[in-house]
Amino acid sequence: MREAGNPGFAQVEVRRWRTGSAGEAGWDTAPDLVAEEVPVALTFNSIPHVVMLATPLDLVDMGYGFTFTEALVSAPEQIRAAELHAGEAGLEVAMSVPQEQLTAMLDRRRNIMGRTGCGVCGAETIEDAIRRPAPVAAGGAVSHDALLRALVALREGQVLNARTGSFHAAAWVDWTGHILLVREDVGRHNALDKVIGALLRAGADRQAGFLLVTSRASYEMVQKAATAGVRMLVAVSAPTALAVRLASETGLTLVGFARENQQVVYTHPERLI
Repeated sequence: MREAGNPGFAQVEVRRWRTGSAGEAGWDTAPDLVAEEVPVALTFNSIPHVVMLATPLDLVDMGYGFTFTEALVSAPEQIRAAELHAGEAGLEVAMSVPQEQLTAMLDRRRNIMGRTGCGVCGAETIEDAIRRPAPVAAGGAVSHDALLRALVALREGQVLNARTGSFHAAAWVDWTGHILLVREDVGRHNALDKVIGALLRAGADRQAGFLLVTSRASYEMVQKAATAGVRMLVAVSAPTALAVRLASETGLTLVGFARENQQVVYTHPERLI
């Protein structure tokens, strides 16, 4: 679901230097499209919790995904409701959770300011930041040809990035390589939370496929995938050493540098056949 009236990008006038095929060069003035990035507050039972900078699309999905992948609740059913509200300074995703969950959140004192490039900003202890999810379930596999099909299809699904060149994407892919869901955002963590949130809201089987992301596979990306019970994360860029260690510990298959001409499997290679 996209928020009505906001395409996720804005048009600006720019000065552009170009060199033509015949060697001629010069400046021209032209319109350009740039990604929107707005402050989005997540509140729980009307109490502020965190402010993220995000693309103003699919924000209820992001609220569900963030709440679950950050282990603010232990089960999707504990998210009772979520509503999007517009304010003068930004947007608010108002979440409703049981009182005991709210008490636990307040005890963690995680009233933080999130930024586009940061996943664990504001965590107050090392234990908060380096959280170990439970191991994922065994099973699940994708063929090499199916993975290639998903990589090609993902480019077609990146509608916003095609227009601006500045969006990350996350996709949910079934084991046959068909992309079922794509979400885009200026922040890679936001895009992943949006996809996971959409799966939670739909009651989808999170064992029935894998996640494909256009970013690097940093620790918190693996952490979010494993927390959601997803068994495989495929990234088009590199992982970090901490991400590889967490994926190994949780039983998650981590694939990096996923391109049409190569894929590097870092952990649990039995799922790529």
